[in-house]
Amino acid sequence: MADLVTITVDGVAMQGKAGEVLIKVAEDNGNFIPRFCWHPRMKPVGMCRMCLVEVVGPRGRMLVPSCTTTINEGMEVDTQSAVVKKAQEGVLEYLLINHPLDCPVCDKGGECPLQDHTVAYGPGESRFVEEKRHFEKPIPISELVLLDRERCILCARCTRFSDEISGDPLIEFKDRGNAVQVITFPGEPFSSYFSGNTVQICPVGALTAKPYRFKARPWDLEAVESVSMVDSIGSKVSVQSSQNEVVRIDGIDNDATNHGWLSDKDRFVFESIHSADRITTPLIKEEGQFREATWGEALDLVAERLTSFPGAQVAGLGGANSTNEEAYTFGKFLRTIVVTPHIDAQLDDGLDPQFLVGVTPRAAIPDLETAKTILLWAADLKEEYPVLYLRVRRAAAELGANLIVVHPRATGLDDVATHKVRYRPGTGPEVLRELTGDDADYTEIREALAAGPVVGIVGRTGLGEDPRLAEAVAAFVRDFSEGKIMPLARRGNVVGALDMGLAPTLLPGRVSESAAHDVLESEWGPLPEGLGRNATSILEGLRDGELRALIMLGTDPVRDHAEPELAAAGLDGAEFVVAMDQFITDSVAAADVVFPVAGFAEVEGTVTNIEGRVQKVNRLVPSPGQTRATWSVLDDLARRMDGNLGATAAAAIAKEITGVAPAYHGVTWDALDWGDGREGLLLPLAEGVQHLEYIPVDGQLASVDARYGLHLGRVLYDDGVRVRMSPSLAALRPEGAVFLNAAALDALGLAPGSPAVVEGASGRVELPVAVDNSLGDGTVYVPANLESTRSLGAAVAVTVSPGGDA
Repeated sequence: MADLVTITVDGVAMQGKAGEVLIKVAEDNGNFIPRFCWHPRMKPVGMCRMCLVEVVGPRGRMLVPSCTTTINEGMEVDTQSAVVKKAQEGVLEYLLINHPLDCPVCDKGGECPLQDHTVAYGPGESRFVEEKRHFEKPIPISELVLLDRERCILCARCTRFSDEISGDPLIEFKDRGNAVQVITFPGEPFSSYFSGNTVQICPVGALTAKPYRFKARPWDLEAVESVSMVDSIGSKVSVQSSQNEVVRIDGIDNDATNHGWLSDKDRFVFESIHSADRITTPLIKEEGQFREATWGEALDLVAERLTSFPGAQVAGLGGANSTNEEAYTFGKFLRTIVVTPHIDAQLDDGLDPQFLVGVTPRAAIPDLETAKTILLWAADLKEEYPVLYLRVRRAAAELGANLIVVHPRATGLDDVATHKVRYRPGTGPEVLRELTGDDADYTEIREALAAGPVVGIVGRTGLGEDPRLAEAVAAFVRDFSEGKIMPLARRGNVVGALDMGLAPTLLPGRVSESAAHDVLESEWGPLPEGLGRNATSILEGLRDGELRALIMLGTDPVRDHAEPELAAAGLDGAEFVVAMDQFITDSVAAADVVFPVAGFAEVEGTVTNIEGRVQKVNRLVPSPGQTRATWSVLDDLARRMDGNLGATAAAAIAKEITGVAPAYHGVTWDALDWGDGREGLLLPLAEGVQHLEYIPVDGQLASVDARYGLHLGRVLYDDGVRVRMSPSLAALRPEGAVFLNAAALDALGLAPGSPAVVEGASGRVELPVAVDNSLGDGTVYVPANLESTRSLGAAVAVTVSPGGDA
């Protein structure tokens, strides 16, 4: 820990860490110094001069910017002197020379630091009577952000964020003197995945977000703290509504997770909450068409049909996009009311459930701050885990960690990586053996890994990659000094769902089915015997008639499963399908009964992120129409099937989880809302708590020998239902294409834009080809889960041939 030094500010003694800047130390001790350009998560630049203070030195008092001045023992500071006040007035008068007086029509009005500082520190009037400078206003600099250059005060927060934090320097200063303006480069829009952060940190209304523009005033907003459910990082957010409609999501600075930053998907996905396509009444299918039904009618029908099947012939899929309380109730319903062991929250596109929730030693996100080496052998973080991408980027670019990226193609972190390793999909096991052996090509990488602490971020680089490879990489990392492992899972609350027992090998509380079966029976009553099926086996069982009924909770296997043809065949082969969802997805369309359920910002509960950090999500707006909370639907259904879940409220379920689920002992809503858990509680909370500790092993996988290896990687703006139902994000979805390096295109006789056919064991697509010279020979990259690519499936070995009339 850095040494503490004592300084005096306005006659008050206060302490701070040696080397910290004065503005932060003063604020931490309750003395606010006005500022525009300074931001606690970016490097200080001292551009706006609003934070000028007087520091007493050997030569007397000196006016210095407090954002660039570091503290030292015995420093005396005056923030209230006449000289300081005169300087502040002068800075504000200068900034207002060209600033338009359009506060009544500015989205920043009411929460604008320039407004606030002008009232608190300004001169009261301006001596400037000349014409102000003018620009066209506003101009779109991306599909999501508008720029009003007249309002810009040149604080450089937006340009610094784009350069320092996100690594997307797509916005910059142009011209000199009075003509200086912030602008994008010609022909290059501000197409950053993180552009919304610049809107949030802009201290004036120069940058505004299209989805929020003219929607509400700050004093009209109601807000709650919550957690983004877009991915499994658990970013802290402020959800804001006006007239019972969510109109904005802002990031909250949580030191443990997102540092206040969000991806644009986190920020603008709220549009799907109020989509006109939401299901608002129960639906029953008759003669191939849905009709609206009453809750009583739909519940009675489902209870009657489910009761007619033996429990072992019914299965459940989903729960990874629900709260822990909803997932717990879903698992309890399936295991005690239906009496089936066939449960899976994943869709065979993740990792082994026991490895994912129980791996030891497990890395937390803050461990990236102290790691000397980070091994990233997983998906492209910028596309699938954008906030984690920002944390890893900070560790490599700012904190000096050695970053080793192993991936079939270029990733968003390549520019800050110390070492990059490319491989053809299917040959990962061979690369790992060379890395663990004495191959001279990897000597420098082994030396970097030997200098711990090491954090290994492991996962599947693409949908077709064998999930056992991630475990083998984890076993490799575990052998290094202070090696810790962070396994990645894609869906918003997949770790929480698995912790609640939504896997055939797990029971609630991060315990294995075999170890905790008898203990849970003492709480729940009789449980089904034996291990159940995973998602792929469930779909095969439905297709082959071994299983007869399926219950889905917020999942779309037809779109998301690695084998879409199998998913469609399984749903088609089921005798009875029940869906609890918000939209008519491809999978929900195959259901016999649909229950409309409440979603994000409409329910309260908890979620658990990839590091095992439990956080609270809160309710802000009522759910539309006749939608209900998932736990409420399941409780009613259980009563009609002569059972009782005891699910009377989300808070009551949370208390039950604390008593039943070992790893969650001590997790309370009070602690998460008001206590030490405001930034999340990392599991387990106490030593000695029974929970699964999984030691990864290298299964010595064989490589796949194929002429072409398919890298089927997800993109941030895919064809998932929440993106499709958010107009601002739906417009950003890329077109599908087949990517090869230039040499491969020449060998196939293809030109960029010409059609090519990619075919594997799970399907085929015909798409235009494009050049990606980061791909090695024999590597084919196709973006996953787009409308034009989802029929391909996730086979590693594929063939590539000219399409069209070739």
